[in-house]
Order: sequence, then C-alpha cells, then structure tokens
Amino acid sequence: MGKDVIIACDFASAEQVFTFLDKFTGKKPFVKIGMELFYAEGPQIVREIKRRGHKIFLDLKLHDIPNTVKKSMAVLSNLDVDMTNLHAAGTVSMMEAAIEGLTRPDGTRPLLIAVTQLTSTDQERMESDLLIHEPIDKVVMHYASCAKKAGLDGVVCSPLEAGKVHDTCGAGFLTVTPGVRFADGDVGDQKRVMTPAQAKEIGSDYIVVGRPITAAEDPVAAYERCVREFVG
Repeated sequence: MGKDVIIACDFASAEQVFTFLDKFTGKKPFVKIGMELFYAEGPQIVREIKRRGHKIFLDLKLHDIPNTVKKSMAVLSNLDVDMTNLHAAGTVSMMEAAIEGLTRPDGTRPLLIAVTQLTSTDQERMESDLLIHEPIDKVVMHYASCAKKAGLDGVVCSPLEAGKVHDTCGAGFLTVTPGVRFADGDVGDQKRVMTPAQAKEIGSDYIVVGRPITAAEDPVAAYERCVREFVG
C-alpha cells in the first residue's frame, strides 16, 4: 500500500466542493468526505465525486449495535468508496459485523479503519466523562489492537502515535493521520502537529490535510507540495 495525501473536503455544499475540485485538472487527489458534506448533499455527492475519478475516504465514524453497523456498511460499500471508518469503542463484535457488511459478494471491500480516541479527548475528559482511568496512550493502543483483532485495516491516529501503532499492530496495519501542517503554515486549532516530511519519517501511511490545502491561495500547488514532502 503506497503512501498518499488525502484532502479533507470539509465544505458545506456540492457547489463549494466542485468549485474546489475543478481546480485539479491533472492528477485527481484522494479526498475525504465528512459528515457536514454528506449530510448536506446525501449519497449522490459520493457518486459524483467518484464519477470524476477521485478515490474517496468516507468519514462518518459509525458507532451503533453490530447489526445496524453491518447493514449500514453494506450500503456504504455499494457507494464504491475506497475507505471508511467507525469508532473502535463500539467493541470487537461491532467491528467484525462492520467487516461482514462492508464485504461485497465478490469478496472485495473498501479499507476500514477505526477511530480510537478523538483528538478532542484528553486524559482529563476521558477520566471525568468516560470513566476510563487508564493512560490515554495505553487506551489508544488497546483500541488499535482490538481493531486489528477484528480484521480492520488500520486506525486514525495522531502522527505522533503512528510509529507506536506500527510497533503494536505491525507495519502493515495502516495509520491515517490528521494534524499535518506545513512548517511555515498556521497550526490553526490543532494542538499536536507535524509537517508532511515528519509524518513520512515517523511512518504515517496516509495524511489527511484540510485547510493548508483548501484555504491556500493556490490549492493545487499546496497539494503538490504536500505530495512531494510526504510521498517524495
């Protein structure tokens, strides 16, 4: 599996996302469609972006009883996305059901990755709100191990955790990492960031980059810079 840069298309409408994607007349970048755009435009937005030749990471973070997640993943699989995700906190049985639902009759399926703990959850919140008193680093690695046990392909994690996830779950277990900024860029509201080159060095398999590309004066140039620094 080669490294790749995924652009977070966090737009509110089809018009906005297509205005952005129309700038890419050469290579069609891998894009992430999140809740905002999916809930605004529905499944058709996925079909249209796919029709235009883009790989798609559908970032909906499913978390429900196993049977509901299984049925929902079957629907998402029919949209022909390339990657989707769920919350590891839903348990191993939920993740196993998700794999079952996601697998098409011919045996193929999109990549499935798990969210361990959201980046907005720190040790204090995890203890006070979730009543989890283990160190957050230990919790993240345990959730990653459960995802691997269930047959998932990888996890969403901080670039700072990518190396340890590989140490815990193996080099072939994918790490998809947000929180990437250029060295000379604005870190925005991210607390823990890395440059594309640092993410490459530490072993991230995919980096998810939003505003440093989508809000750039020249988004195509920013994307190409990101690919150069991360993929080489």
